[in-house]
Amino acid sequence: MILEHGDDLPVVPGSAIGVIPNPMSGRDIRRIVSQASVFPNTEKTSMVLRILRAAGTLGVERVLLSTDTFGIAAGVQREMVRLTTAKSTAHLRWPKVEFLELDRPTGSAADTTAYARIMAEQCSAAVVLLGGDGTMRAAVPGLGRTPMLALSTGTNNAFPIMLEATVAGMAVGMIAIGAVDAPETRCKMLHVEITRASGRVDHEVALVDACVSTAMDVGSRALWTGTSLRELYCTFGEPHGIGLSSIVGRLLPTGRADDHGAAVMLTDPATAAHTVLAPLAPGLLQPVGVNGVGELVPDRPHPVRLDRGTVAVDGEREVEFGPQDRVTVTLRHDGPRVIDVPAALRASTAHHTLLAHQ
Repeated sequence: MILEHGDDLPVVPGSAIGVIPNPMSGRDIRRIVSQASVFPNTEKTSMVLRILRAAGTLGVERVLLSTDTFGIAAGVQREMVRLTTAKSTAHLRWPKVEFLELDRPTGSAADTTAYARIMAEQCSAAVVLLGGDGTMRAAVPGLGRTPMLALSTGTNNAFPIMLEATVAGMAVGMIAIGAVDAPETRCKMLHVEITRASGRVDHEVALVDACVSTAMDVGSRALWTGTSLRELYCTFGEPHGIGLSSIVGRLLPTGRADDHGAAVMLTDPATAAHTVLAPLAPGLLQPVGVNGVGELVPDRPHPVRLDRGTVAVDGEREVEFGPQDRVTVTLRHDGPRVIDVPAALRASTAHHTLLAHQ
């Protein structure tokens, strides 16, 4: 496929992608206690516009965009009109943008799930998500088999990648128009099950980590100190990572593509025989007490030892449990499909996509 000088690729009928920018990402309490980078919604608006421009130039016919009350979707619409009417703007072709609205928005993570489900039903190529670990986790139940491209705009961004939005738009655009296949990986995922005394089973999933804490209520949700941590389970942990998974990265580096995960038994660092210094949040190197570390085998439920406390998934406390509850954590290879952007761009080079005649 060849791109002539000054020409866009032809519009491919039926080609479509979805884009979900989370306006609430990067707004938790860790912004107050750390020096986390700020991703204002104006920057998220700019990122969406760059994705749209790249996708439109490559011939994507349609983009489904979530709407919000924080001005991202409205900003995208205003800037599209301004750039379209500006005489100085050259080589600009927008895809048709459909602004989706939910019948009953909640202002919570459930909205991300709902938008992901709508886009997966109407657009099977890919969904681009702008957010942190929590945003990506919220999208999983709605995506089904539709692959995601996870862009980092949160606080602790262990799962999403830091990537220029233009390049992300190029990758999903080429996949949507069929110029390249969708290089993707099936991620690992942690399943947390809490069997209550009544027999009810509560279920949570985590893309990166599940952490058991002695804290008795979810409170402000976010975790950023090591004193109350007792058990940590991770799908992966990289030496250069941030957040709770960085503990695994310091002790037992575990890759995203490895078959196993990792489990760490923790204690109060004030009384621990061994401690590790880990970046639990941007700017916050915290000592964490360690009792033991080992591989987490897939498909084998691991019983939680602590008799009461809370479980945080991907850095946020979600559920409380007591002595009458039974909690297990299981690693499975049933996570979302995630687009490998470098692989997609390498494939486009091999197929001479975007190569101009001289």
